[in-house]
Amino acid sequence: MDELKSIRWQQRYRNLSRAFKQLQRGVEIKSPTDIELQGVIQSFEFTFELAWKTLKDYLEAQGVLCSFPRDIIKQAFHHHILQNGEIWLDMLGKRNLLAHTYEEHLAREAYRLITENYFQEIQNLLKWFAQQHNGSTED
Repeated sequence: MDELKSIRWQQRYRNLSRAFKQLQRGVEIKSPTDIELQGVIQSFEFTFELAWKTLKDYLEAQGVLCSFPRDIIKQAFHHHILQNGEIWLDMLGKRNLLAHTYEEHLAREAYRLITENYFQEIQNLLKWFAQQHNGSTED
């Protein structure tokens, strides 16, 4: 069973990597149009969901069981996977803000948070997962 859990987090990690590349392309757009801004926000939402689910799968492969996103983030911080647990909890809490991005000022605020804070944290997580993935015997 441990091997299956190990394979599962690595599969999800590969999906997360692809989603992150899409987010990165959006973040790199200078002066995005309104529709591009919406695309970046949607891409972030998808990438964030994959990030915490990948954390969940990784933690389970290590024998750490937790179900809810807040608990997963706290456990990942406790196990030194995440360096800035507060930003991750903030990302989780801002899901309500992101759901209202049809209001321009909220969309601009969400975009600012993504580009200034959240993007780098997800990138740090991907680097950490890459080290774990490359050190494993599975691929």
